[in-house]
Amino acid sequence: MREMGELGSSSSPSHSSSSAHSSVFHSYPLISAVLAFAIAQSIKFFTTWYKERHWDAKQLIGSGGMPSSHSATVTALALAIGIQDGLGSSAFATAAILAFVVMCDAFGVRLHAGKQAEVLNQIMYELPEEHPLSDTRPLHELLGHTPIQVIAGAALGSVVAIVAQLINRFAGGAWQSEIMNKLIDDN
Repeated sequence: MREMGELGSSSSPSHSSSSAHSSVFHSYPLISAVLAFAIAQSIKFFTTWYKERHWDAKQLIGSGGMPSSHSATVTALALAIGIQDGLGSSAFATAAILAFVVMCDAFGVRLHAGKQAEVLNQIMYELPEEHPLSDTRPLHELLGHTPIQVIAGAALGSVVAIVAQLINRFAGGAWQSEIMNKLIDDN
C-alpha cells in the first residue's frame, strides 16, 4: 500500500515526461471511441445514399439507424480501456457499466420515445388547419435503435478497439500521431 507522501509525489521526471507524451490526442481508448463513432455514422451516410440515391448530411450526425453509433462508441471505449488497463480495473468497470446503460437506453427508452413521436406526429397531421397546434413542427421520430442495430454497433466498436490495439502494438503508437496531425492540419 502506498504511503500518503507517495500519493502526492507524482512530479518525478519520468512521470512528467511520460504524461506530456500521453496527451489526450494519444489516448488509445479515446481514439478508438471516436473512430468507431465516425465509422458508424459514415456507414449510415453511405447506406442512405445506396438505398435512396441521395446524400443526406444529417446521417453524419443524426441518431438512430444501422448500426448504432452510440453502441459502437461506448463499446470501443470500454473494450479499449479493458485492453489497456485490464478487465479487472476500475476504469474498465466504469466504462462497461456506462456502455450497458447507453445500449439499454438506445433500444429501450429512446426507441419507445421515437415510436411515441411517430404517433404524435400522425395525430398532428390529422388536426384541422384552424387548430392552434396544426402548424407545430413534427417531432423527430428516429431516436432509438432496434436490438439488432445495437448489437451491430457493439460488434463494430469491438472490432475497432481490437484493430486499433493491434495497429498500436505493431506500429508503436506512431499511427495515433499521424491521424491526429492530419486532423489538426485539416482544420
